[in-house]
This record gives sequence, C-alpha cells and structure tokens, in this order.
Amino acid sequence: MALRARALYDFRSENPGEISLREHEVLSLCSEQDIEGWLEGVNSRGDRGLFPASYVQVIRAPAAEPPPPARYANVPVGGFEPLPPPASFKPAAQQPPPEPFPAPPAGYPFPPYGGSYQPSQGSDDDWDDDWDDSSTVADEPGALGSSYPDYEAAGGAPGRYRLSTRSEPSLGSRGGGHPPGHPHPPGGGGAAKSSATVSRNLNRFSTFVKSGGEAFVLGEAAGFVKDGDKLCVVLGPRGPEWQENPYPFQCSIEDPTKQTKFKGMKSYIAYKLVPSHTGQQVHRRYKHFDWLYGRLAEKFPVISVPHLPEKQATGRFEEDFISKRRKGLAWWMDHMCSHPVLAQCDAFQHFLTCPSTDEKAWKQGKRKAEKDEMVGANFFLTISVPTGPGASLDLQEVESQVDGFKAFTKKMDESALQLNHTANEFARKQVTGFKKEYQKVGHSFKCLSQAFELDQQAFSAGLNQAIAFTAEAYDAIGDLFADQPRQDLDPVMDLLALYQGHLANFPDIIHVQKGALTKVKESKRHVEEGKMELQKAEGIQERCNIISFATLAEINHFHKIRVRDFKSQMQHFLQQQILFFQKVTQKLEEALHKYDSV
Repeated sequence: MALRARALYDFRSENPGEISLREHEVLSLCSEQDIEGWLEGVNSRGDRGLFPASYVQVIRAPAAEPPPPARYANVPVGGFEPLPPPASFKPAAQQPPPEPFPAPPAGYPFPPYGGSYQPSQGSDDDWDDDWDDSSTVADEPGALGSSYPDYEAAGGAPGRYRLSTRSEPSLGSRGGGHPPGHPHPPGGGGAAKSSATVSRNLNRFSTFVKSGGEAFVLGEAAGFVKDGDKLCVVLGPRGPEWQENPYPFQCSIEDPTKQTKFKGMKSYIAYKLVPSHTGQQVHRRYKHFDWLYGRLAEKFPVISVPHLPEKQATGRFEEDFISKRRKGLAWWMDHMCSHPVLAQCDAFQHFLTCPSTDEKAWKQGKRKAEKDEMVGANFFLTISVPTGPGASLDLQEVESQVDGFKAFTKKMDESALQLNHTANEFARKQVTGFKKEYQKVGHSFKCLSQAFELDQQAFSAGLNQAIAFTAEAYDAIGDLFADQPRQDLDPVMDLLALYQGHLANFPDIIHVQKGALTKVKESKRHVEEGKMELQKAEGIQERCNIISFATLAEINHFHKIRVRDFKSQMQHFLQQQILFFQKVTQKLEEALHKYDSV
C-alpha cells in the first residue's frame, strides 16, 4: 500500500531541503517514520523534501507503485525538532477552500534560496521561440532536494568534498535540534537554558537573508564542493584578492545583424562573439545575455556582476541604438572576462563556447546552470580563504575598510551622476547649439562674399574667394562639433553607465558583510554573558571571516579595474579632444592661407 498524506494547512518552505505544502493537497510519503517530527515526501508539484509531520494527516490507499526511495535516510536521529501547529490551525473541515496557486510559466527557473532576480519580460527580446522548452528544472532527475544520497550511493567521487557548517554533536549529548529557519516550539526540549542562540533578522526579505549569508553564518549550510567550484581568495600586496585566472582571455562582440524566424514574423538582432581562448565564433541574442546575467547575479551575492545595457521597447532595429548597445555589451564583456571568478564560471563558459547551432547542448548547459546547488548558503562553502599565521582578519579593521569603501562608492556615485549630466548637456550643445552658431557665422561670411561679388573689379576676386572659403570653413567646423561627442563624450558616458551599475550592486554586497559582522558581535556578547559556548561563537566568527575575505577581495578587484578603465578612457578622451581641435585649427589655417595671394 502506498503511503500518502493530506496537508491540513499551508506550509511555506524557507530552507533548502524543505518543500511547501498547500492545504488539502495529497502527498506521497517516502516513509511513515518521521525524523524528529519531520516527514519526507513528494508534493503534488513533484517537489521532494521535508515538511512538518504535524502539518499533515497520513492516509492509506491501495496503489501498485512502491513509495519513492528515501533521500534523507542518512539524516542523524535527533537532528530536527517538530514544529507546533500554527495558532490559526483549524480542522480540515473548518478550513475555507484553498486559493489556487498561479501556475508558473513553462521553463521558468525558480530562484534558489529566495533570490530576488526576475528575468526581464520586456518587449525588447521575447522568450517565445525554440530557445526555451517546456521542461523545467523540476523535471530533471535529482534537480530538487539534496544530492548527497546520490553521491553516497556512487561511493563518492574524486575532487568532491562534503563541507558543512552544521554542528554534529554526539547523540548522547545532543539536545533536540530544529530545522534551519524554524524556532523552538514553546516548552520544547531545546538546548540547555544556559545556551543562547544568535537571533535571526526580523526582515526576512533583506539581502543578508535572501542571499543565504545568514544561514551560512549561523552554521546551516552543507554540501559537496568540487575542486572546480572552489573560489580562492589569496593575500596580495593590497590585501585579500581573488586568485588570478591562470588562463586569461578576451572576447570581442562584433557584426550585429538582423535575423528573422517563423517565416519573417519574428525579428531579432544577433551579435557575433569570438572568445580569444577558443577562436570559435558564436552568435548570441540579447535575451541570452539577459539569462546569463540573471543566473550570475543570483549565484554570486558578494561579487558585482556588471549590469547589461538597458532594454528599449521601441526603435530596437535603429542603427544608432544597435551601435550603442553593441558598445555597452563590449564593456560588459570586458568586465566579465577581467573578473577572475566570473570569467571561469561554468555558465559563462557555456555561454561563450556552446555552438549556436547545437540547440540540444545549449539547453543541457542551461538546465545545468539552473540546477546549480552551490547557491544561497551553499555558495559560501565554495570560498577558500588563506589560512595560517598572518592570515586572520581583524574585524574592527575590516569594518573600517568596508565603511570607507561605502563612503567612497557614495561619493563616486554622486560625482558620476554629475559628470554624466554635464557630459550629456555639453554633447547636446555641441550637436545642436555649437553647430548652429558656427554655421550661422559661416552664413554671415558667405553673405559678405556675395555682396563683394557685386564689384566686378578683377583685383577683388581673390578676396571674394577667400571670404567664401572662410564661410565654408566655419560651416565645416560646425559639423565637426556635431560629430565630436561620438568620439570622446559618448565613450565616457558609456563607461559611467557601466560603473553606475557596479555602484548599485555594492550596497547589497556590503549589507551581507555587515549582517555577518552583526552576528559575530552578538555571539561575542553571549559568550561574555556566559550564555554561549566559545566554540560556537568561534565558528560564527570563522564563517564571517570567509564573507569578509570575499568582500575585501571584490573591493580590491573593483579598485583595480576602476583605475585601469578610467586611465584608458581619460587618455582616449583627451587624445580625441586634441585631434578635434587640430582639425579645427587645420580648417582655420587653410582659410588663412587663402588670403596670402589676395
């Protein structure tokens, strides 16, 4: 007989390994034996995981198929504590009919651990073609829940290590635990009264919580980390730095072309990408960039993923817009290739190397990226930091550095906005006002030469021609002013736009580090008051150090590329300014020489 249960009321999962329940829905149980008040099963949406036993009523109905194999059979006894029914619980007969849940669109990747990124659905590049498919991450074997039993069944794999931040005391000394994200029930058999726990953030929508930083710092992350997933922080001359990419490369973005499908009913722009480390060109649409950005922004909470150029609902096929977007994507690609972590990310490499014509390979890589388990709290397990003498961080010094960077980014953001406004206004004046004024001067000189032509004396012909040439020179100078912003001011504004995206990312990155630091301070206070064991507080501080190392490494990388980019761009700007005024001078000198023969 198949084991089934009916949900008595709604339950919303908050942590990896749990599943959500809807009132009245029927679930398949993996086992009738609960694990300290928690059952494992599969809900009506095909999600497999844990849920409170007190939230369901076990029912038995004949069925031919055996129950699904238990995936959490290796969870230690005593590891969880049951949740009490909510205060608002009523018997199923008294409950109102459940509200229907909106069905997600086919293929929609649910963000792990409360990720806030939502793929854009604007009209710039729709998602209604064969690049998508009807399958979702939930359809893939092993996509949901923990992969640890699969690993153990295979006897382990080389280069893969199980890392956990959860404390595992012996069964004899273990108090009644509770699953991540749930408080002890009133009067429950929790830890000893003298043992305090670090409180959770009241704002469950904060970046610190949604990124998984809180769960990691509190010791609730566990996963297998492959060698290829490790993100190494090393000590450099400027402090913590990301370990450099041993095989650096670049990628050009060229030849945007308009293409069609569905017999011309669907049009889009495709860009040719040529990575230097493969030399093989691939073609990508903007929506491919958009998907990649979403995955990376979700996976790397302490890394500033550069923003893409903004979408545009109309005029998508105009030449100026296509040219501007290509330049913006080129800047974006440069920053991706320059980042030691982002450049080596599997999703990014798949984006760069998967052949444009191999639809099956693209979808496989897409699904693999969407099933990545090293996200949320588990992402922080992949960060490897320096150890040994001289590798420890002083938390007060870290806090001072982060506060200083926070003040720096605020000031840089303000100055970037001001410069962008000034450059935009100056460019507008050059394109319209300056051109008009110079051409007005040229027109006045032309009128003067026309007046002089009324004099039929031969000796005045040279003067008339020289003044007419001067008029043409000023007209040409007006055109030079109108064309010049494309050469010098526009590239500066493109760079400012890219960095404004970075500056918008750092408040969340800093918030994750600040949240971790707050937990350390709270744990130290509990130790001083005799309410927490020193070993537990040291574990919190050690995990905070990991986040601090990563944050400082990202700050150092930002400063490094900032100096590189602004040096190069300011040199380009001044070179173009010099060339511009040389052209103006040349026009004036040519006009001047016309008077030598008068």
